[in-house]
Amino acid sequence: MSNLLDGKTIVVMGVANKRSIAWGCAKSLMDNGAKVIITYQNERLKRQLDKLVPEGTEMIECDVAEDANVEKTFQDIQAKFGNIDGVIHAIAYADKETLEGGVIDVKKDGYNLAQDVSAYSLISVSRYASRVMNPQGSIATLTYMGSTRAIPSYNMMGVAKAALEANVRYLASDLGPKKIRVNAISAGAIKTLAVTGIKNHGDLLKESEARTVDGEAVDIHQVGDVATFLMSNLSSGVTGDLIYADKGVHLLA
Repeated sequence: MSNLLDGKTIVVMGVANKRSIAWGCAKSLMDNGAKVIITYQNERLKRQLDKLVPEGTEMIECDVAEDANVEKTFQDIQAKFGNIDGVIHAIAYADKETLEGGVIDVKKDGYNLAQDVSAYSLISVSRYASRVMNPQGSIATLTYMGSTRAIPSYNMMGVAKAALEANVRYLASDLGPKKIRVNAISAGAIKTLAVTGIKNHGDLLKESEARTVDGEAVDIHQVGDVATFLMSNLSSGVTGDLIYADKGVHLLA
């Protein structure tokens, strides 16, 4: 526990269950003094979160599929809690057919859906969040090195993550004059709900762990601590960047 984030209000988007990287981020932010507001996509997910989050944790619905939903969410947050200081964007999706096939087989609808939810949503979130964000605010998203390497079975999600990382750079440039930072965390492979949707995910997890410098897989809490750094004033000089939290897997890939 520390007071590193005392007085800061951070919105965390993308918590699905206790294995979510977004939950590792939320937990670390809370442990370091932040007031955390968690968004959820629908009532079904909210019922799951009710069993997970500490009593009194603020939650608000937000389906990023439509810009109007995102705009309303941040307007509602400001009306209820005042301005915010940061956002963790941990949202990605591709349908099963799109994930399981190679990129050569991706259909237009599947491509558009994956890009819309996984990459465009960061633009939408950044647009509306920045309107209610204090100066020195911070936005961070989650990515994976499949954006720059052809990781077996990662397929269309790698294409979407490449777009997401490009978005980070341009958004950092756009929001710089407002004193808002935008960065990405490239997390190692972790057994989350998202990863289990990838074909042969077990092989991916084993290979990733084998390539860490200490032979042990990174966990959601270690990734969460990087998110805490990016939400804190300690990272005031860091923007438009990608920070690896994978225990060195990217060094050996």
